[in-house]
Amino acid sequence: MNPVRGITLKILSVIVFVAMFSLIKATSDQIPPGEAVFFRSLFAIPVLLLWLISRGHFPAQLKAKDPMGHVWRGLMGTMAMASGFFAIGLLPLPEVVAIGYAAPLLVTMLAAMFLGERIRLVRLSALLLGLFGVMLVLSPRFSVFGAEATSRLQTIGAMAALMAAVFSALAQVFARKLVATETTGSIVFYFSVMSTVLALLTLPFGWQLPNASQVSLLIAAGLLGGVGQILLTESYRFAEVAVIAPFEYCSIILALLVGYFIFDELPTGIMMAGVALIITAGIIIIERERRLGIKRTGKARSAVPNQG
Repeated sequence: MNPVRGITLKILSVIVFVAMFSLIKATSDQIPPGEAVFFRSLFAIPVLLLWLISRGHFPAQLKAKDPMGHVWRGLMGTMAMASGFFAIGLLPLPEVVAIGYAAPLLVTMLAAMFLGERIRLVRLSALLLGLFGVMLVLSPRFSVFGAEATSRLQTIGAMAALMAAVFSALAQVFARKLVATETTGSIVFYFSVMSTVLALLTLPFGWQLPNASQVSLLIAAGLLGGVGQILLTESYRFAEVAVIAPFEYCSIILALLVGYFIFDELPTGIMMAGVALIITAGIIIIERERRLGIKRTGKARSAVPNQG
C-alpha cells in the first residue's frame, strides 16, 4: 500500500477525465452524442490493450466468466456516457459534473435494493442530504412552462445529466457483481468494446462528418478516456477506496476553472450550495464505509485463533 501514490493517481485520473469531457463539449455543437461515444470508446481500446500487454496480462485478463454481466454493465455504462455527453452540449460543464455526483449516492440506494446491502441511519441521512443537494442544483432548470426555448433545452439537459447519474449508478452496481468473478482488465476492455458497438447503432440518427479539428479533439478524448481509466484502476492498487474516493470532488474545481476560462460559464450561488451539500453527504458516506471496514477487519482478526 502506498496512499500518496494512490491519491496522486486518482487526482491525475480526475484531471484527465475533466479534460476528456472538455474536449467532448468543444465538439458538442456539431457532433451528436452517439458519435462522440463511438470515438471516446474506440480510441480507448488501443490504450487499454497496450496497458494489459505491458503488464503481461494480455490475453489472459480478457477471459470472461460472466458474459451477460459484461453486457448489462456495458449497456448501462454506454447509456450513462451518451446521456452525459448529451447533457454537456446543453449545460455548463460544472453543472453536469455536480449532477454527476448523484451517482455514488444512488449506488448506495441501488445496492440496498439489488445487492441486499443494509443502509443504517447515518448513511440514510447522508443519502437524503445529498439527494436534496442534487435537487437544489437541478431546481433552476425545471421551469418548463412558459420558459424560453433556451431554458427548455437546459431543462432537457438537466434531465439528461440526471439520467446519466442513474445509469452510471446502475453500471457501478453491475460492476460490483462482476468484480467477484472478472478481472479489472476484462471489465474495462469489454465495456469499451460494447460501448463502441452500441454507439454504431446511432449512425442512422444523424452522424456528422467531422472536420480535421473535430477529429483530432474526438480522438484525443478517446485516448484520454483510456488513460484516465488506467490511472483510476491503478490508484486502487495503492490505497483503499475510502482514502481515494474523496478526491473525486477535485473535479468540480477543475470544471469550474475550465468552464470559466474556456467556455465562459459562471456558476450560480444555488448550484454551489447544492454542490456543498452533495460533497458533504458523499464524504459522510465514505467515512462511514471506512469505519465499518475497520470494524469488519477487527472482527475478522479477533476470530482468528491464536497460533502462538
